[in-house]
Amino acid sequence: MPNTLNADEFNNRLLSLDFMRGLIMFLLALEGTGLYNILSKNTENIFLSSIFIQFHHHPWNGLRFWDLIQPGFMFIAGTALALSLNKMKAKGISTESIRIKIFKRSGWLFFWGVFSYAVHKEGLTFELWNVLTQLSFTLLLAYLIFEWEIKTQVISCAAILIVTELLYRYSMVPGYDEPFTNQHNFGNYVDMLLMHKTSGGGWVAINCIPTAVHTIAGAIVGKLLIGKSQNKLKTLIIWSGITLIAGYAMDFLQLTPIIKRIATSSFTLASLGWCLLGLSLCYYIIDIKGYNKKILFFTVLGMNSIFIYLFFEIVGARWFNDYITEITSGLLTIVNFPSLPGSIISCMIIFALEWGICYFLYKKKIFFRL
Repeated sequence: MPNTLNADEFNNRLLSLDFMRGLIMFLLALEGTGLYNILSKNTENIFLSSIFIQFHHHPWNGLRFWDLIQPGFMFIAGTALALSLNKMKAKGISTESIRIKIFKRSGWLFFWGVFSYAVHKEGLTFELWNVLTQLSFTLLLAYLIFEWEIKTQVISCAAILIVTELLYRYSMVPGYDEPFTNQHNFGNYVDMLLMHKTSGGGWVAINCIPTAVHTIAGAIVGKLLIGKSQNKLKTLIIWSGITLIAGYAMDFLQLTPIIKRIATSSFTLASLGWCLLGLSLCYYIIDIKGYNKKILFFTVLGMNSIFIYLFFEIVGARWFNDYITEITSGLLTIVNFPSLPGSIISCMIIFALEWGICYFLYKKKIFFRL
């Protein structure tokens, strides 16, 4: 629901968080325009393909840049949760009111997650693979254990990964007893129970369990950043190193392969390490060193992340993109403009218009919250 921020709320923000969230939404919005597909398709068999392939998920065992976007989204949501809870408590809002607000937010995330992917030309469908439905679970879990000591929360994260690992390795359901094989793992079995179908790409609904570690870790980081610790940056970097080494070591030693599509424990740890490292860098440059004068471009997207996500997933994918592309290509055809540059220009115009909407909301201090 839309709401406005007062001057104190608007100015006293963790700018590195807004920037990192805005960067993620910037990259997602560009994907929504179709830009990455165009660039990948037109750079096959040349050196640029090795760059643009990083903007697509790895087909199975491996890790590409694009595999870090969803973990980053979940991680930042956890950090934002910690800051939000801290602000609500400072205002004197009761625990009961906060609990109701969080449960409502989780419910709305689940609703929009299901609704945004429910409508297809072939008819209505029920899917639980997208980021909002996953976030509705991870955010709620992060809230429920938020008041626990950090040590206990870390142990809980380890337990989540261990339980997930055991389910995949030892469930032994006939036909779904190959833990790290697409279409034959425990996650696919659960999808058949929940949705009576599996994802062709290998995505599974129970990714929400291991990736809850991303959101819980984000909340822990949020508590660290608003706390009185004198070694915040050092702590973030140490945590980053530990999780990166653990995740990649599990894959290298062939204990558990890094597979984003079923969020294996090695993937969860490795991607968490990159999230921690990314936030550390942003926190150092923007909040510590104060280089925050030119981040407005990303901030306007980060402060309305839910709005712009739903816009390019629902409006953009079903109408807006095609409408703008038809206008742009029609005008460029008149002057015999080359098709490839024309397609890229169409994508950039779509993005510019979406950014312009967010900028208008930003100037009016209108921000959509669930």
